[in-house]
Amino acid sequence: MYHPGPMRRATPFIIVLVGLLALAIDFWPNLTLPFGGQDGGSRVVETKLGLDLEGGLRVEYQALPVNGQVPTADDMSVIREIIDRRVNSTGVAEPVVITQGVDRVVVELPGVDDPESIRRLVGQTGKLEFAPIPPDSALAGQVQSGQTLDLETYPPLFGGEQITSATLGTDQLGRIAVNFTLASKGAGLFADYTTNNVGNQFAIVLDGTVVSAPVIQSPITGGQGQITGGSGGFTSAEANNLITVLKYGSLPFPVQEVSTETIAPTLGEFFLRQGVLAAIVGIGLVFVLMIVHYRLPGLVAGLALMYYTVLVLAIFRFIPVTLTLAGIAGFVLSIGMAVDANILIFERLKEELRAGKSLPAATEAGFNRAWNSILDSNVSSLITAGILFWFGTSTIRGFALVLMIGVLCSMFTAITVSRTVLRFVVQQDRFRKAWLFGVSESEFVARPVGRQSVREARSRV
Repeated sequence: MYHPGPMRRATPFIIVLVGLLALAIDFWPNLTLPFGGQDGGSRVVETKLGLDLEGGLRVEYQALPVNGQVPTADDMSVIREIIDRRVNSTGVAEPVVITQGVDRVVVELPGVDDPESIRRLVGQTGKLEFAPIPPDSALAGQVQSGQTLDLETYPPLFGGEQITSATLGTDQLGRIAVNFTLASKGAGLFADYTTNNVGNQFAIVLDGTVVSAPVIQSPITGGQGQITGGSGGFTSAEANNLITVLKYGSLPFPVQEVSTETIAPTLGEFFLRQGVLAAIVGIGLVFVLMIVHYRLPGLVAGLALMYYTVLVLAIFRFIPVTLTLAGIAGFVLSIGMAVDANILIFERLKEELRAGKSLPAATEAGFNRAWNSILDSNVSSLITAGILFWFGTSTIRGFALVLMIGVLCSMFTAITVSRTVLRFVVQQDRFRKAWLFGVSESEFVARPVGRQSVREARSRV
């Protein structure tokens, strides 16, 4: 007698558990996660909508000249790229960041909860300097976090361009800090200076303001250091903002905020209802088609499609994914792709039945022999979506992200959910009828589980 392995026995429980978690994320009122907030704290699970459906904040910045030099088109492109990366790092999905005129950058942010923190992050020049404080200077031992430091009087040893990585950490007292790693040049300069200046103060300055002013306790020769926030330490938001600036570089020109306004949704609730209606109609039509053409396996695929929808929406809310009209279109497209694997499997199942295999054997063969085609088609879709996500604009990236999530979830539901349910169904005598599988009685072999058909026996002779 065949005994399923432990993984196969556990699969139904995994499916039920994942389904219950997805339902909780989709429908539990005021569900709050202990992580994922802009300040590193908790976050309410909700469906986030894009600018076209919800509206948001529009801020316009002007790049200012430095020493009589005005920004060029290339400079403005760099500024736009840095601001785009900074805004994306705050968790605001699918922002619109564009250059306008010769010296303006327009930032449009959907559904912003804390516009002030984003304004500060975007408008910050982000020029980091590491400035020694000589022991014979007027400020020796007196520099504190938050004060302004004259960098002409205290010239920097090196700048933030020498930082290769920055991560969140804690200091010896357990307070929030920022760990950083230096490039070879900066590491060498830092090692030489700290070796010869143990006991002296060293200022880390961001846009002219001292972020941290530690006293050198011992030589730092490994190219790794830590920035603390003074006596009070950093808040989560301050540390994350600093990490963002260190990761994505400083603006080549300072920028100032010119105007701010709240923008209305470009499409609004009517188009949102239309998009949701299109998704419901798409799911319904696919459901009906599968049942009419594939009978009982089609019904199983329809149930898997409902599971797929609940799972995908839960992932959208958990990440969270900002849904624009393009994103909803990607979701509707993924619905058709979600049953594509089932179609391959069920057609193969029919062929195996017509070849004389018993129903359980034909079911297993249908899944096993369709797997290579399913894998190839889905990997191709993932590669295409990955290219769109990597090289596309924010709106295109949103569409590509929705498509990738849909493809991955469709593989799970087709190979795991549909297979598990169908395995259970074919064990039941009342379901072992030819018309339920879309084949004729002469093509159908429905003997008790564990016995072989005549053709299967002969094939082994």
